[in-house]
Amino acid sequence: MVKESVAVIGSVYRGSVAARIAGQNALEKTDLFERDVPMWVFQEQVEGRNLTDIINEKHENVKYLPGAKFPENVIANPDLIDTVKNATLLIIVIPHQFLPKTLAALKGKINPNARAVSLIKGVEVVGADINIFAKVIERELGIRCSALSGANIANEIALEKFSETSIGYADRKDGEIFQKLFDRPYFRVSIVEDVEGVSLCGAMKNIVAIACGFNDGLQWGDNTKAAIMRVGLLEMKRFCQEFFPSCKDATFVEESAGVADLITTCLGGRNRKVAAAHAETGKPFEQLEQELLGGQRLQGTGTAKEINEYLTHKGKVDDYPLFKTVYEIAFENKPAKELTSRL
Repeated sequence: MVKESVAVIGSVYRGSVAARIAGQNALEKTDLFERDVPMWVFQEQVEGRNLTDIINEKHENVKYLPGAKFPENVIANPDLIDTVKNATLLIIVIPHQFLPKTLAALKGKINPNARAVSLIKGVEVVGADINIFAKVIERELGIRCSALSGANIANEIALEKFSETSIGYADRKDGEIFQKLFDRPYFRVSIVEDVEGVSLCGAMKNIVAIACGFNDGLQWGDNTKAAIMRVGLLEMKRFCQEFFPSCKDATFVEESAGVADLITTCLGGRNRKVAAAHAETGKPFEQLEQELLGGQRLQGTGTAKEINEYLTHKGKVDDYPLFKTVYEIAFENKPAKELTSRL
């Protein structure tokens, strides 16, 4: 049997975690995977040195995943095309704003028989059209793409604390090989024939997490947070099944990508943290991103804006009151205390 060759596109937080897991399994499952796992790293300077050189010397991403050692077969590479040249399995985990440029660079440069899995959160909205990023990857690269999402806080996985995830597939063989690539004793992977549901849950739970952050900043308590999470889950499910009718009920309640990921994200994570700070201080999200995240962009506010744009084109904004209110607080200066006014 021909072995699969793995490449990771992205190295920030979840990218480094994915590379670490894939590297561990490539070393152990030698009948399935080639030994080396190249990881594309956008070159940065850390204390006057190239980040890739530090990673390959210390086997650790000292900037984005400090303290978690990579197996020695994970090799940082600043050259995107060189990283993917032999790959039959692509793990794509970059901030979504960089995806169009990355895919343009990859066109015609990858194995035509390669398959991909997307770990990217969010959706592509162009006017009245909406796509999950797995479908964007399929469209631009002409290869099949699955989706991975779940209750997966990166630093906890790096510490090998037990967690679960879901892989949505269209072709079962793809789901099975990616399951073998990611499943570890501390990281249990289930597969489901629902690329859209897994992707959309991973995107929209961040909107609900923003709402829960407002709740925490206002010190409204756990009863209110539970109500927000319940309404948020219902709006997520309604949206998915209205506009992506192939989404399965089971994805929302039986898969880690559904209610489990929603709970985790609403209890912790940067979307909740920054939204709480906004409710406490009134500072704009852009300022708080600089102060609390070192300039990184939040996923929840961006997704709220994209979903609002899409629903506006469809004349459906008022059908999703929680999504609408989060958008208005984040972008139209609505007071956070108005969060529950329509619930």
